[in-house]
Amino acid sequence: MNTGQYLSNHFLIAMPQLADPNFFHTVTYICEHNAEGALGIVINRPLGLQLGEVFSHMEITAQIPASRDIPIYSGGPVQQDRGFVIHRPVGDWSASLQVTKSIAVTSSRDILSAMAAGEGPENALVALGYAGWGAGQLEQEMLDNAWLSGPADERIIFDLPTERRWEAAAALLGVDIHTLTGQPGHA
Repeated sequence: MNTGQYLSNHFLIAMPQLADPNFFHTVTYICEHNAEGALGIVINRPLGLQLGEVFSHMEITAQIPASRDIPIYSGGPVQQDRGFVIHRPVGDWSASLQVTKSIAVTSSRDILSAMAAGEGPENALVALGYAGWGAGQLEQEMLDNAWLSGPADERIIFDLPTERRWEAAAALLGVDIHTLTGQPGHA
C-alpha cells in the first residue's frame, strides 16, 4: 500500500456481516496506519462505565463534577487495561499522537488530571483498549470485504449520539449500511 492509501484519520465501518464480537456494528477511528500496521479506537461501544470510576481507580480527584459522568468506551480488544483519549484541540500532553491539525490521541495520565480539573481538551472520547493490525492485516481484511472506509468526520466522534455513529459513518459514503450484503461485487 502506498502512503496515499493509508487510512489514518479515516473511519473503519464494520460491514453488517462482520460477526467478530469485538467489531460487530462498530466504527473505528484510525489514528495511525503505515507499512507496519494500524492502530484505531472504536468510538461507538460504551462500556457502561463513567470517567469518575477511572478517576477513583487512578486516585485522581475530580474537581469538576461533570467530568465524572463522561462515558468510557471499549476502544478495542488490545490492552483493555490502558486508556486512550481522542481529543480536540491537540494540546500539549506527555504521550500524544497527533492525527490531524485538530485531533490527537493521548494515553498519558496528565490529560485525565487536566480533565478532572476542568482544564482538559474541549472535546474528548475516552476509551479502554485499542484495535491493532499487523503489517498487511488491515489491507487483507479490506480485500475480504470486512470493512468500509472513508474519511473521518469530527462531528461523528464528538457530537453524535453513540447509537447513531455506525449508520452516520456509512452515510458519509452515501451508503445505507442496512442494505449492504456480504457478497463482493464483480464486474
